[in-house]
Amino acid sequence: MIQVTGPLWLWSGGQGSWHFLTVPEEQSDDIRAHGLAHRGGFGSVRVEVRVNGVVWRTSVFPQKSGGYILPVKASVRREAGIAAGDEVSFELEML
Repeated sequence: MIQVTGPLWLWSGGQGSWHFLTVPEEQSDDIRAHGLAHRGGFGSVRVEVRVNGVVWRTSVFPQKSGGYILPVKASVRREAGIAAGDEVSFELEML
């Protein structure tokens, strides 16, 4: 299991806005290794995530910097009580 704390950030462009959490490069080795055998589209890796007692399944996506980004949909943000700019602690488990 990977544990990370970081800001929930907002990316806007094109036709909408998306919220993300970042897994820094130094905490991404396990994801990268798991992804070699279980890689999805765009280099994504399936994960189960826990934030403030909320659990869901999604994918993390690689960044050029070597880390990964985790999309956080609106229903999860509402249930977990988090918003852009909040410092969020989260756990990832690779599937």
